[in-house]
Amino acid sequence: MAIELDEDFVSHLDDLIQLDYDAIEDYKAAINRIQNNQYKEKLKEFKEDHHNHTRNLSGFLKNEGYDAPTGPGMKSLLTQGKVILGNLAGDTAILKAMRSNEVDTNNAYKKINEYDNIPVSLKDLLRKGYEDEKRHLDWIEKELKRVG
Repeated sequence: MAIELDEDFVSHLDDLIQLDYDAIEDYKAAINRIQNNQYKEKLKEFKEDHHNHTRNLSGFLKNEGYDAPTGPGMKSLLTQGKVILGNLAGDTAILKAMRSNEVDTNNAYKKINEYDNIPVSLKDLLRKGYEDEKRHLDWIEKELKRVG
């Protein structure tokens, strides 16, 4: 392996990639159910960010000789369930479900960015991912405040 990574760090990076895959599925579910076209377009943009995260982070692990998650996990079923139930109450409820999911991804990115020995080649990717997640959550929260 090119870089010897701490097992705990690799485990958290695996979890983060898995969470991004789960988020992609959540966004697909939300996009298919949400009625507001502006929301739909913004959610598509956010879904693409999560695709980029999985591609970049998985690529890093593979380049270093580690296995990486390749798709959503069981948690995806639970988080998609929030979106599907939110569909019964409309767009605002779907956004609330997505906010809950984005809180999880924000926390995961915040935590992994606090590691002391992040490889230099990964620091910018993790920092950019965290910035994306904060932007997603900020937009959702602003929209929820706007609609009351």
